[in-house]
Amino acid sequence: MPDPTKWTYDYGGGGWGNQELESYTPRTANAEQRGGYLVITARKEDYTGGDGIPRQYTSARLKTQGRFAQAYGRFEARMQLPVGKGIWPAFWMLGSNIDSVGWPKSGEMDPMECIGDPLMIHSGIHGPTTSGGDAGVGAWFQVPSGSDVDKGFHIYAVEWQPNDVRFYFDDHLIAEYTPKDMPAGMTWVFDHPFFILLNVAVGGNWPGSPAANAVFPQQMLVDYMRVYQPQ
Repeated sequence: MPDPTKWTYDYGGGGWGNQELESYTPRTANAEQRGGYLVITARKEDYTGGDGIPRQYTSARLKTQGRFAQAYGRFEARMQLPVGKGIWPAFWMLGSNIDSVGWPKSGEMDPMECIGDPLMIHSGIHGPTTSGGDAGVGAWFQVPSGSDVDKGFHIYAVEWQPNDVRFYFDDHLIAEYTPKDMPAGMTWVFDHPFFILLNVAVGGNWPGSPAANAVFPQQMLVDYMRVYQPQ
């Protein structure tokens, strides 16, 4: 299992604010270390977790909340992603003050989200509006030909400095955001420690539901997750 001094789990089937279809579990069937990788597996199976919510899919969502958080620096993961309609792998980060201020006041950074297309990934940030709602900015990136995210490993990273957030795919800059790039009314809240999340969601508002003939299980392979101190 992943190192418990660094990682813990979210679990349950409540939809996670996105109408997701999976129940997250801490089972080795959904997250394990195998062959030198962390393997997060989404499965099609009837499952009712401790929250009593029946679901037809399971997966895992790992996080460093309460174990590790850092402000600024470089956060990078080398991964091979699952793809297909309704499959939603993500490497993302939340402000470590989320339990006290809630989301989106905590802030959210998304170095990598993929919603089915092996040649497209998305990166972005979310923060609160002056009225307390959610606002965000993001960008799609078409990966170079032959770099299909499900056919090999690639590095997904964020380089984060005061008033500057930059996202990368391998050595390609995807997007850069500063306070002046925020939509009208969005508050810049990227000035405190964030923790890391890795997960594979199934369905939800953004990717939609899997096709009836979708192939399961689907796996995200994580070669490593590294964090560097700011220079």
